[in-house]
Amino acid sequence: MGHKILLVEDEHLVGTMVRLNMESEGHEVTWCRTAPAALEEATGQPFDLVLLDIGLPGGDGLAVLSEMRKRGIGTPVMMLTARGDVASKVQALDIGADDYLGKPFDVAELIARAGALIRRSRADREVPADQVVRFDAYEVNLATREAVTSQGRVTLSEKEAAFLAMLVRARGATLTRNDILEEVWGMDVTPTQRTVDNVVLRLRKLFEPNPDEPVHILTVRGAGYRFEP
Repeated sequence: MGHKILLVEDEHLVGTMVRLNMESEGHEVTWCRTAPAALEEATGQPFDLVLLDIGLPGGDGLAVLSEMRKRGIGTPVMMLTARGDVASKVQALDIGADDYLGKPFDVAELIARAGALIRRSRADREVPADQVVRFDAYEVNLATREAVTSQGRVTLSEKEAAFLAMLVRARGATLTRNDILEEVWGMDVTPTQRTVDNVVLRLRKLFEPNPDEPVHILTVRGAGYRFEP
């Protein structure tokens, strides 16, 4: 499922590259080229992520970020900038940036880090405050990893609980195996995509009325997995 991204970049080649690649991932991109336009868009409608350059016509990206935070806009922001010095990074993070990517950057890294920011933001908004998830006849306490399952009360492994939490947060959206590996096992991952499939089999035994005909943890052929409460 795509997300709404605000791209703030005055360099035509960079902006075009980022927009095309984000749109190829299924996202909807609004592209601004000046600081005033960026602030107007950011305050005028909700976005899932802002990709914000620092050096902009009509102002400074850091000033735009500062004003966004003053207005209570909590949208995750990734700074895109040629300023690679530590002081600039620290300043951006202190103001309220969530990530910082220096130019030139690898598009694959941009896409991966943007996806991670969006997922973390969704997690903050969608996981219940009490950390208890309920669906069908099942219940999972994500804090303690204790669960009511078709096999009775069990304690999930750390990875099983993290995987299930990720599925619940992204309900209705397809998660690729690479997305899951990155989120649950981390960037220094050693497991293979088969590892994801094995955890799915385990979770289906616990949270499906009939594991052979799942209705909650669904396979999206050629893509990944999707959760339906």
